[in-house]
Amino acid sequence: MPKASNLQKGHIIDIDNQPYQVKQIDVHTPSARGANTLYKVRYASLITGQKLDQTYKGNDMLDEMVVDKRRVSFLYRDQEMFTFMDSENYEQYTLSAEALEDQVQWLVDGLEGITALLRDGYPLCIELPQTIDLEIVETTPVIKGATATNRNKPATLTNGVTVMVPEYMTVGEVVRVNTETGQYMSRVKA
Repeated sequence: MPKASNLQKGHIIDIDNQPYQVKQIDVHTPSARGANTLYKVRYASLITGQKLDQTYKGNDMLDEMVVDKRRVSFLYRDQEMFTFMDSENYEQYTLSAEALEDQVQWLVDGLEGITALLRDGYPLCIELPQTIDLEIVETTPVIKGATATNRNKPATLTNGVTVMVPEYMTVGEVVRVNTETGQYMSRVKA
């Protein structure tokens, strides 16, 4: 049972016997002495997708839902359904695009390092790897002397997502991107 002050994005909390995943946490520290720090938490139901906002004091106890974590890899997309395969027993799980939300953009064929969260054998959601390596397929040409500046330019990656990369990057280079923020992290050496 975590305290509200220990809650982190991605935790799955049992609210009225339904699984809710923490999507956002805002901490409000009042300036008055003796006032409690408040934690405003935005949840998303893993069953209906409905949003729920709750406010807690730091010492409030929450019920964390017990889920099974299984290593899976992304197999394929069939319209709005995404299929994953268990790395150990080869069982397949399917989740809708609505359940995956903004994670869909990072799902490329054969992506591994994904964790599926299951309850009673039913997939609730997935956790993507922290970073993913993708190739730049479109960007503006390199500007001579661009290495001396710290400016960025847009680059389109193999999955269709556009991120800001340093000006000296070219088409064909592989970059590491944070899947949570969607930001460029570094160039991957070949």
